[in-house]
Amino acid sequence: MEHKGYTLDDTVDLSGRPVLSSTTGKRKACIFILAYQAFERFAYFGVSANLVIYMTSELHKDLVSAVTSVNNWSGTAWITPIVGAYIADSHLGRFWTITFALLIYAMGMGLLVLTTSLKCFRPTCTDGICKEASTVRLTLYYLSIYTIAIGSGVLKPNMSTFGADQFDDFRPKEKVLKVSYFNWWSFNTAFGTLAATLFVVYIQERFGWGLGYGISAIGFLVASVTFFMGVPIYRHKSRKGKSHAKEFFSVPVVAFRNRKLQLPSSPSELHECEMQHYIDRGRRQIYHTPRFRFLDKAAIKQEKTDASNPPCTVTQVERNKLVLGMLGIWLLIIIPSNFWAVEVTAFVKQGTTMERNLGPNFQIPAASLWSFVVVTILICVPIYECYFVPFMRRRTGLHRGIKMLHRIAIGVAIQIMAAAVMFAVEIRRMKVIREKHITGAKEVVPMSIFWLLPQHVLLGLANTFLMAGLLEFFYDQSPEEMKVLGTAFYTSTIAVGKYSNSLLVFMIDKFSRKMSGKSWIGNNLNDCHLDYYYALLFVISAFNFAVFLWVQRGYIYKKENTTEVNEFEIVRAEKTESQVGKA
Repeated sequence: MEHKGYTLDDTVDLSGRPVLSSTTGKRKACIFILAYQAFERFAYFGVSANLVIYMTSELHKDLVSAVTSVNNWSGTAWITPIVGAYIADSHLGRFWTITFALLIYAMGMGLLVLTTSLKCFRPTCTDGICKEASTVRLTLYYLSIYTIAIGSGVLKPNMSTFGADQFDDFRPKEKVLKVSYFNWWSFNTAFGTLAATLFVVYIQERFGWGLGYGISAIGFLVASVTFFMGVPIYRHKSRKGKSHAKEFFSVPVVAFRNRKLQLPSSPSELHECEMQHYIDRGRRQIYHTPRFRFLDKAAIKQEKTDASNPPCTVTQVERNKLVLGMLGIWLLIIIPSNFWAVEVTAFVKQGTTMERNLGPNFQIPAASLWSFVVVTILICVPIYECYFVPFMRRRTGLHRGIKMLHRIAIGVAIQIMAAAVMFAVEIRRMKVIREKHITGAKEVVPMSIFWLLPQHVLLGLANTFLMAGLLEFFYDQSPEEMKVLGTAFYTSTIAVGKYSNSLLVFMIDKFSRKMSGKSWIGNNLNDCHLDYYYALLFVISAFNFAVFLWVQRGYIYKKENTTEVNEFEIVRAEKTESQVGKA
């Protein structure tokens, strides 16, 4: 009786039947998911990259209103992953949540193309003076882009997690392949982003917004078709039992109820089920850890146990500890995530003050320099995957090459180096301004925009370590039943980066105006102190990095019971035979 060909992590096909390891999942399934990611990012950034220009030039909104609208929209796109995580983990599962989100996304894309293409929605202009867009047009336009934001947000945590589900952690070879998956996920994300910012943006400004958004819609259609082409070979996590969110919140309630009880001297005396219990339910047992000891009281055994209020298991308690541990790391990523906002705001504004001519007839758009961040990622990810990881794997014996938090720490350290370069370049720019007696906001500083290139390249290198590292960390360390919520931790860091950077700029503006009567970050960057802003960012980043190093030294990684593979495989084979026989 040979059933070793079935997956060992209780994954099933779309109909709920056990799947063979040889014919499903792994790289052949992820090809469709990774291709989807490249085309979807092409579509998304085809909408978002030039959004502020569309609002000012086509909707005729003032700049402050347009910037606020774009920030609110972008924040929505990166906060809604939390909603998508809850829906998938507690109700629909990953695949059906993805399908539902793709339908929402498609409606938003279709509505956007209509509102930007049909002449009846365009504002009327007289003698070069255009009226502000009508209420109907504004309503339809905002409805379309916010529908896209919601669809995209729900997709973000589910699609990346669904791709990781294609690898069986109980098989060592597939566990190693999962590390590569996260690196190539970042690579395809960068590739789609670069294509949109170089190609779609040009089409929009040169040939029309309707055509540009139409190309984005085609990119989304190709992404959707590509994803569904892989349905026959996808693996799905089976859904059994009650809501995981309800189980999660029960632990602190029981711990509080048992707050006056004494913890046993040994963790082995705490309540825990046999391994067979988890095998039957397709779940994984998590070993006890000494952190957040107050939650252990939820697993205290009592002589008189109320059947309606049984003690929690050690595994249930450890799930809560994992989320609390991830929350601590998430809080320490708020400062580093500010750099993702600075790349497309301060850098662009700074670049507009510098010499950008390449020959007599071509001027480099300031925003185009951001593409060097993406290009750096595209170059560095294959180098990291093909050379750095194997080299470190031989030295450390770790299948990832280095620990996940060490990878994140390297990315944050490179960000601090970039902040120092940002400060030095701005000091140089201010020196040239003083020497040339430049005061006007529109005066060009005789200093090439390529002085900004090193900081863009450094941040691209930092993102090579940081972005894929964060995605892998939050996925890996989240409880098995809450993987999508773990991935939502990653996506929310980007939203928090935008909001926290806005708050930081607001506080700097208020403080500097109060102290000197002039803002460090004003409309006229030739008469401001952007160098103070970069210096402050360097200082708080360095302090935050020191705290991060201290926290990561004491971080205890999740340790699941995946070592007894042979015993698990026998039991899994018997269960699979029974299920196949019934089918």
